[in-house]
Amino acid sequence: MKVLLYWFLAIVITFGAVIYQRKTGPTYDKKVSINIEGKEYNFKLIRSHGGEKDCNIELEIADRNISGIVEYKKFPTKDDWTKIEMNRDADNLSFVLPHLPPAGKYEYKITLQKGDTKFHLNDGHSVLIRFKGAVPDSVLMPHIFLMFFAMLLGNLAGIMAIFKYRKYKFFAKVTVIALFIGGLILGPWVQWYAFGEAWAGVPFAWDLTDNKTLLAFIFWGIAFFVNRKKERPVYTIVASIVMLIVYSIPHSMFGSQLDPETGEIIQGWIHLFL
Repeated sequence: MKVLLYWFLAIVITFGAVIYQRKTGPTYDKKVSINIEGKEYNFKLIRSHGGEKDCNIELEIADRNISGIVEYKKFPTKDDWTKIEMNRDADNLSFVLPHLPPAGKYEYKITLQKGDTKFHLNDGHSVLIRFKGAVPDSVLMPHIFLMFFAMLLGNLAGIMAIFKYRKYKFFAKVTVIALFIGGLILGPWVQWYAFGEAWAGVPFAWDLTDNKTLLAFIFWGIAFFVNRKKERPVYTIVASIVMLIVYSIPHSMFGSQLDPETGEIIQGWIHLFL
């Protein structure tokens, strides 16, 4: 019964982290809603686009009396906004953002109009969208699975270590393996497909996703080695806490970003402080 409780707690914590990641990551769709004459519309505004084609964004609005205007420009620039009218196709309004090289970004904002009344999506604030290369599912899916599998096992090992259940050492070992393969082998592979660079963390750059993965692996590596001959559960507890903190940082925050002027890929972390 105790073991089942350990697994239950680990699963709850992991699923909580998954939900949190989906709600906070800057590349996940931005959920917005707007009320037009008593009817509530809910949309998802795309914030990430992969592949070599232009980005087509659609809003399902059956009311033919509603039209839309899109304003967009490259980010980060002081360029003038390009304004285009959205196309209507049956129940959908749509527009196309021209393709950008990997890590290139646009900021765009949408205004709907019915009659003389305008309705600004996202309270008039712009939404950032980042372009990237196409990542094969054969690489992306194992990466995602192993990263969250590592977190599940890390949470389990940490909980077991708190209660000094002897199998925490085994699950700590499997956590290190899953984190190494998912984060330090498949992770750079994903980044290579997406942005043309395998590693953007220290010592080469300051990509937060790469650095936080490396930090988690270092702590788990320490926890594994110090527990090989003697039980030191506190190291496993610390490693599990560090990984939980790491996973609490929104995915892709301060990630790779194309400098529109030089055409070089920089990190958002660096750009923020500059």
